[in-house]
Amino acid sequence: MNNILLAQINPIVGNLDYNYEKISSSLDYATANNADLTIFSELALFGSPVLDLLIKYPRLLAHSSEYIKKIEQLSQNTPFLCGFCECANPDDNTCYNSLGFFADGKLKKVIRKSILPFKDEFFDGRSFVSYPFEPDDRIIEFKDKRFFVLFSNEIFNSDIVNSACNLSPDYVICVASFISRTHRNEVLNSALNQISQSLKARVLFVNQTGATDSFVTYGQSRVINNGKIVAQARAFDEDNLIFNTSGDKNRIEQSPDSTFLMQDLFNLDYDADLERIYGTVKLGIKDYFSKNNFKTAVLGLSGGLDSTVCAVLLADVLGPNNVIGVSMPSSITSKESKDDAGCLAKNLGINFYQVPIGQMTQASSVTFDDAFEKIELNRSQKRVQGSLTFDNIQARSRAMILWGISNEFSSALPIATSDKSELYMGYATINGDMSGSFAPICDITKTKLFALGRWLNKNSQFKDAIPQSVLTKPPGAELAINPDTGKPLTAEEALMPYEFLDEVIWRIEVKKQDLDSMLDDKFIYETKNKLDKDTKKAWLNKFYKRLSTSTFKGSLMPPGVICDYASINKCVSLMPITAKFIL
Repeated sequence: MNNILLAQINPIVGNLDYNYEKISSSLDYATANNADLTIFSELALFGSPVLDLLIKYPRLLAHSSEYIKKIEQLSQNTPFLCGFCECANPDDNTCYNSLGFFADGKLKKVIRKSILPFKDEFFDGRSFVSYPFEPDDRIIEFKDKRFFVLFSNEIFNSDIVNSACNLSPDYVICVASFISRTHRNEVLNSALNQISQSLKARVLFVNQTGATDSFVTYGQSRVINNGKIVAQARAFDEDNLIFNTSGDKNRIEQSPDSTFLMQDLFNLDYDADLERIYGTVKLGIKDYFSKNNFKTAVLGLSGGLDSTVCAVLLADVLGPNNVIGVSMPSSITSKESKDDAGCLAKNLGINFYQVPIGQMTQASSVTFDDAFEKIELNRSQKRVQGSLTFDNIQARSRAMILWGISNEFSSALPIATSDKSELYMGYATINGDMSGSFAPICDITKTKLFALGRWLNKNSQFKDAIPQSVLTKPPGAELAINPDTGKPLTAEEALMPYEFLDEVIWRIEVKKQDLDSMLDDKFIYETKNKLDKDTKKAWLNKFYKRLSTSTFKGSLMPPGVICDYASINKCVSLMPITAKFIL
């Protein structure tokens, strides 16, 4: 055996005809390049994640079986392994997550997944049946070589991996659909290296690439020998990687996050992970638009950090002519913010319009005041002092304009620009700035977003497009005036310093800490600023109070890219709205 092809394709979930053509194209490449064996990723024929698609539409399972027969014929010229959904019992439509070995126009062997998790991006247990694990069942013999097969998360199961020790495999095949997350590659490489060394075998890891809603599978299929990467495919793109078993001319693409290691302490130095975040969000945008047949994005340009970073990413992926930026100033909006929005739009070359919302908010306020007076008089009930009604009117007026543009002009999607820090705090307006069809930066904290903005100015195709004032001024929604300063209320004045807030999020997601343990630990913010214990406790109490009441808001967020170590995204964070608990 001389050449093995790792076929890294970008399927569309459920689109069997489209995926069949992708598989066929890679096999043509395999034939042209004298590949002895081609390996596709987990569920390559159906696409991943399956979620509840097979549960809701079981006819797709029968349709999948028809395509299994079609891809059998593709093995006439070149043998290959391909993941698919296999019908386990036609009577109740249950199925296996399976990998087939196809050769000589036939399905020679089927290997079925045993470990079916129910958390994070893994939802296998909802749609598939676990198959009893037997080590001998995982062996494929081909051209005097023995291949031992693992599926995605099974590589972390020591019992399954160790069971191969007595089987003396020459190769270990790992087929997966891992999504791009902070530290994912670090953990993955550690596991694959250990497998390679303990089994004294080459590891052939084939990972899907592409995006489905919030899930971005990142590719980077690779070959590991004796604990070292000896061949690696591109990240965030389709790739046909030929591995020459003699070691000649093997290609190793650079890993975007190869130097970013898990930290024991919170660290504001995100630089080594920014290229991976950039690639993840770009592919998330690209596939959400292209796979759903949309071309244009419309978003509000406030002159703030969140909308600015979103605009750069959208222009980068869709092209400047397919981005519509709308400045919607109110009486509170500062001249600096309006200037920053206009400067950004000019630097990017996107479509830019200014639509003041003063008349709309004024008319809404008059209508509301009349209704509120009648309700107050009829119910003898006092109105809430210091309500956020007028703040919300502004945010919802802006959302109405964006949705109106989307309705009037085909193929235009409104963008929600909320970031992760805001979502944890519920610092966004329902049917206002949370409203949209896609949320590109919803899994990026504010401090990380500042770092990404600086990185984009140096590394994206739109160098120095972001005005420096956007990267230095305090973030704020400019919906209300701070009575103490007479200026628009900033986010940190309403919440707490973002450096502190983002470390709380990190401690919850990575360290699994509660309020009391955080109170006793020293934050990085405290090494730079004076912070008494009462203020620290007040900030933590505010964080948890807002967190406990913001779950409902999070449930209303549109799909958004998951890219962090852990996420508040409703796709993977299944939190009850109606719940009371003490932390």
